[in-house]
This record gives sequence, structure tokens and C-alpha cells, in this order.
Amino acid sequence: MRGVLVIDNTARGSGKGGTRMAPGVTIGEIARLARVMTWKWAAVDLFHGGAKAGIAADPDSPDKEAVVRAFARRLADQIPASYVPGLDMGMTEHDAAIIQDELGDRGAAVGVPEALGGVPYDQLGVTGHGVAEAAVAALQRAGKPVSGARIAVQGFGAVGAATAARLHELGAQLVALSTADGSVHDPNGLDVPAWLAAKAEFGDTCVAKAAPAQRIAHGEELTVDCDVLIPAARQDVIDSSVASRIRAGLVVEGANLPTGPASRAALAARGVEIVPDFIANAGGAIAAGFAMDARYSAFRPEPARILDEVATRTRRNTLLVLDTAAETGVLPHAAALEMAQQRVGEAMRLRGRLPVPA
Repeated sequence: MRGVLVIDNTARGSGKGGTRMAPGVTIGEIARLARVMTWKWAAVDLFHGGAKAGIAADPDSPDKEAVVRAFARRLADQIPASYVPGLDMGMTEHDAAIIQDELGDRGAAVGVPEALGGVPYDQLGVTGHGVAEAAVAALQRAGKPVSGARIAVQGFGAVGAATAARLHELGAQLVALSTADGSVHDPNGLDVPAWLAAKAEFGDTCVAKAAPAQRIAHGEELTVDCDVLIPAARQDVIDSSVASRIRAGLVVEGANLPTGPASRAALAARGVEIVPDFIANAGGAIAAGFAMDARYSAFRPEPARILDEVATRTRRNTLLVLDTAAETGVLPHAAALEMAQQRVGEAMRLRGRLPVPA
């Protein structure tokens, strides 16, 4: 087993962030994501610190359980005192349960199955629910209706599908979606319930069921004509070239780090507003806050309360960041980062962790 744990900052609490499994996991990738978690926890004003872990392995390997158990054993001096694993790419509720079992500690991981007292993240669609609420807040702030708004979603996985479901419920129109296997576009709107059912039955290959006229080249879902673009797949998918071709007026970052400084500047120059990742997709962190509290409890967290809190905090933070950016003349990412840094910096100061001036 080869893996990496990055504990970025614990001034506001113990390290909390997902563990991902992929053959190409790198230290740099995990370090970037750990820093995002620091800002995400601070942005939603919950008291945990930023951390992330990665396991360099094939999540479809028949040896997966043995690899996960080895990972837990090697980090037994860190879990759960300094770091509590959660779910990320390649890791499932079963894997979280295996970590708990290997260490003999119910508090060793979150994201376990509901039958073991866990929060059913994917069933509730907490992250996607928050992304949708961020989009709603940004549209309403701009004086635009949610009903009839045209939405494009890159990444029709747990986050993207839940986002599409919530926005469909609110009257928005899904015009494009993609999975790892391809992309689909229909300017007249896609049948969201039918696509959700197809995704549940066929997984990423559901796109093969689309009519030939609806199939588009992979990546073109980012540049279709729409009101809201939601990149909910992987990081670094929008570079300056893609940014110059995006036709949405609003980008809501469902994935972590889908844009970079250059592409954000390019979008801003074209009048495209962005809701930053650690504001828009913090629903999972908010739900994880409930899960962290429930690790040793005999009672399950109440799903309705979780979804209400995700909606309330995400909408509030979206408006706060966009208003601050407009008032100060900085990009939304800079406004969000400044807010999070102030909170982390204050916690470090109070704990005596800031460097003493020479």
C-alpha cells in the first residue's frame, strides 16, 4: 500500500477531509485538496481543520479491502486523533466501514453506511443540494429566475446528478450533461428524471443511450449555450482557452479546483460570475460536521435538518462572497479566500501559532 496524508491546518479543529483512491494519486494533488479543505471548513464557519489523504491504488482491484486496511493500520497514530477519513473518489461507504473495523473505533471514519449510523451522503445528495442552492442564490441576486434557467452539468455523478435533481425540482432546465464516457446536449431540455434513472441503472455508460443527435464531443458540455455552467467532475478542466468559449453567465464550481487564476480572470473579463468551489460545494463538509458529531452517538442525524443547514449556510455564504467581491472590486475567489484566511488566521493567533515578528 502506498498513500499520502496531508494535514494542512488544525487551528480551528482536528483534520477532516476525504480520502481518495486512484492509481495516479500524487502528493501535490492531495496537498492542494487539503488546503481547499482548510478554507472550506473556515468558509462555512465549522470547527475542523483542513486535511486530505490519498491511496495510490486501483479502486476496482480485488485487493481493495486489504489495501484500505493497510492504509488504516499505517495511519493508526493519526486516525482519529489528528485526521478523520471521509469519502472521496474511489472510496465507498463500505471502505469507511472497513477503516472503522480495522482500527476498532467507531469514530475512526465518517461516510459509513446508514445501517452503521452514518449520514447517507449520496442518498441525500448533500453536496449537490448545496451546489444547487448556491446557483439559486447567485441567480436570484442577479435578478434572474430559477424557473426556466438553462443548466449545463459536467460530471453526472453523485454531485452533478444531485445538483441537476434539485434544480429540476426548482423548475430549471438541464440542457447538457456529461459522464466519463461522453457528453449529451439538447437545447430544448433533457428529461432529468429519465436521465437520473438511466444513471442509476447504467452508470457512466448511460450517455450511450442518448439519441445520436444529442451526442456531442467530450468537453463541449462546458461551452454550450446556457445560463449556468456547473463543472462537477475533476480539477483544472477550465483553462484560459475553454474560458474564452464559455457562454454561461454564471459558473458554479461543483468540483474542487475546476478553474485556475488565469481562467478566472478571463471569465471575469467577459462578465462571467463564479461561485468558488469551497463556497458552492461545501454541502459535503456541512453534512460531515453532523457526521463528526454523530460518530459516537446512539442517534442518527436528522436528514431534513442536514439539508436545511446545507441550504441556509450555502446560500448565505454565496451572497456574502459575491457581495464582498462586488464591493471591493476583487474576484469572488479572492473574497472567499480572504474571509476564510481571516478566520483561520484569528484562530492561529489565539492559539499562539503565528510566527513572532523578528
